Amino acid sequence: MVRHYTIFIFAMLISGFSLYTGIFGSLTPVLQRGFHVTLIIALIFLVHPMKRGGVFGQIVDLILFAAIIASGLYLYEAYQTINQRIGYLTIWDRLFGSAFIVILLEACRRVVGWPLTIIALVFLGYGFFGYVVPGSFGHGGYGLDRIVTTMFLTTEGIFGPAAAAAATFVAIFIIFGTFLEKTGGSQIFIDLATAIGGRRRGGPAKVAVFASALTGSINGSPVANVTTTGIFTIPLMKRVGYKPHVSGAIESVASCGGSVLPPVMGVGAFVMSEMAGIAYADIVIAAILPAILYFVSIFFVVDFEAAKRQLKGLNKEDLPDLKKTLKASLLLLIPLVVLVYFLVFAKVSVTRSALFAIGATIVVGYFNPIERLNFRKIIEILEVSAKRMLLVSVACAAAGLVVGIITLSGVGLKLSGVLMTLGENSLLLSLGLVMLGTLVIGMGLPPTPAYIVFSVLSVPALLELGVSALAAHLFVFYFASFAPITPPVSLAAYTAAGIAGSKPMGTGMTAFLFSLPAFMIPFLFIYEPGLLLDGDIQSIATTFITSALGIVAFATVTVGWFISNLNLWQRGVIAIGAFTLIIPDGTTDLIGVAVIAAVLIQILVLRRKVSSESVNGHA
Repeated sequence: MVRHYTIFIFAMLISGFSLYTGIFGSLTPVLQRGFHVTLIIALIFLVHPMKRGGVFGQIVDLILFAAIIASGLYLYEAYQTINQRIGYLTIWDRLFGSAFIVILLEACRRVVGWPLTIIALVFLGYGFFGYVVPGSFGHGGYGLDRIVTTMFLTTEGIFGPAAAAAATFVAIFIIFGTFLEKTGGSQIFIDLATAIGGRRRGGPAKVAVFASALTGSINGSPVANVTTTGIFTIPLMKRVGYKPHVSGAIESVASCGGSVLPPVMGVGAFVMSEMAGIAYADIVIAAILPAILYFVSIFFVVDFEAAKRQLKGLNKEDLPDLKKTLKASLLLLIPLVVLVYFLVFAKVSVTRSALFAIGATIVVGYFNPIERLNFRKIIEILEVSAKRMLLVSVACAAAGLVVGIITLSGVGLKLSGVLMTLGENSLLLSLGLVMLGTLVIGMGLPPTPAYIVFSVLSVPALLELGVSALAAHLFVFYFASFAPITPPVSLAAYTAAGIAGSKPMGTGMTAFLFSLPAFMIPFLFIYEPGLLLDGDIQSIATTFITSALGIVAFATVTVGWFISNLNLWQRGVIAIGAFTLIIPDGTTDLIGVAVIAAVLIQILVLRRKVSSESVNGHA
C-alpha cells in the first residue's frame, strides 16, 4: 500500500512538473532536465522493483531510490556554486555524480534492457581507457573528474539534447496522447478504418494499416502500437483468411510506420528538432510525402497479397455503423486539428501547441457521451502518462552518456572521416553503411534512442558529403524506425507473432519482405529533395508521382502479383523498371514506365489468351 501511494505521488510530480513548466516556462537547462530525469529514475525503482533477492532486493531498491533522490537534490542545491567552480570538483561532486551515472545505468537496464546499457558501458569504458584502443580511434583516456563533469554537470552528457526533448515537449505530448487514447481516440481510429474499408478486398489488413498509422504516430513505440491495435486487427485479418504470420507481419509493418507519420511522429520529431536545430514544424511538413509513400507501399502490398490469395472483406453486419463512427470521430479529431493549427499555421511553440491540444481533449472528453472525462479519470490519465514517460526518458538520458563520450573523445569526427573517405567514391555506399549501422543499433533499442546514438556518429559525415541536415537526420530516423521489423531481432514482429499465434522468425521475415519497398524511401529523398518539399511545385509533383509508381512497382515484385501471379522473369523486369523510375532523371522515368507497361501488356495478352482458350475448351 505504501509503494502504491508513493508511485502515485511521484507519477503526479512528474506529470505536474511537466505541465507546470510547460505553462509557466522551463527552468535553466540542467535543472529542468535534472529534475525530470531524477523523478523518472526514482519512479522506475518503484514501478520496476528487483525481481529477485527478497528482503535484500527491497533494501537495494530503497538504497538506489534514496541515492538518486539525494543526487538530484544535490544537483539542484549546489548548481549555482558548481557553475562558479566548473572544472574544480569537490568530493561531493564526484560522489553524487558517480552515483547518478551508476544508478541511471541500472534504471536503464530495468526498463530498456541490456542492449542500451551495454552500449553505454562500452562507451564509458572507451572514455576511461581510450589509450588501449589502437590506431586513430584511440585517445589518451579521461579521468573520473572530466567524465563526471561532462556527464553530470553540463548539457553535453546525461542532460544533453535528448534529455532536453524528453523533459519538455516529449513529456507534454505523452500526456496529450494518453488523454486522446483514454477519451476513446485509439478505438475510434480502429472503428473508423473498419467502417470505411472493412468490406473491401483484404479490408481488415487495410484497417490495420490505417489504424496503426494513426495510433503509432501518437504513441511512438512500434511494439506498444502492435499490442494496442494488434489485439483488434490481427484476429480480424485471420478471420477473412490471412495466414497468422502474414497477419502479424502486416500489423508490425504498419505499426512501425506510425513513427514516421506527421504530425506527431511518435516523439522522434521532437528529439530530432533538438538534435538537429531544425524547427519542429519544418520537420513534420517535410516528412509528409515520405510518410505517404510509406503507407502507399504498405497499402499496395496488402492489396496485392489479398488479391493473390483471393481474400475478401468483412461481412456488413460485422462493421461499425458508419454514421455513428463518423460523428464520434469528428468530435475526437478536434484535438488533432487544434494541434496542427497551432503548430503549422499559428506558429506557436511545440509545447504550447500540445498544451492547447490537451485543453481541447479535456473539453471534448467532457462532452463525449461514450468516454466522458471527470476529475478522477484526469488524475488516472496523469498517472498513466508519467509511467509511459519512463522508457523514453531513461533511454534519452542513457543515450546522453554515449553522446557525451562521442563528443568528448571526438570519435564521431573520426568515424565521419572514414565515411567521407568511402563517400568520395560513392555516396550510395556511405548511405548503405549508415543504413546497416542504424539497423543494427536499432535492433536492441527503441527508435528514438537508436536515432540519437547513431545520428551523432553518422550525420556529420553525411553533411560533409553534401546531404542536407534535414535529409540526413530523417534518413537515420527512418531506419531506426524500421529496425523493429528487421531480422534477426524483429521486436515488433515478434510481439505481433505472439498475438497471431505464429512463429516469430517467420513473422519477422515476412514483415521484412513486406517492408522492402519502404526501404527505398530514405534513399529517394536523399537523391530527390523534392520529396521533402524542396523545390518548385512541378518538380515536387513529378518526383512524388514517379516515386509512387516505383514504390507500387516494387510492391508487385515483393508480393509476386500484378493483375495475375507473376513469374520470376516478370518480377525481375518490373524490378528493373521500378529502379529506373526512382532514379531522378526524366529519361529514366520514361524508360521505367515503358518497361513496366510492356510487362503489363504482356500479362493482359496472356490472360486474355488463357481466358479465350478456356471458353473454347468448354464449348
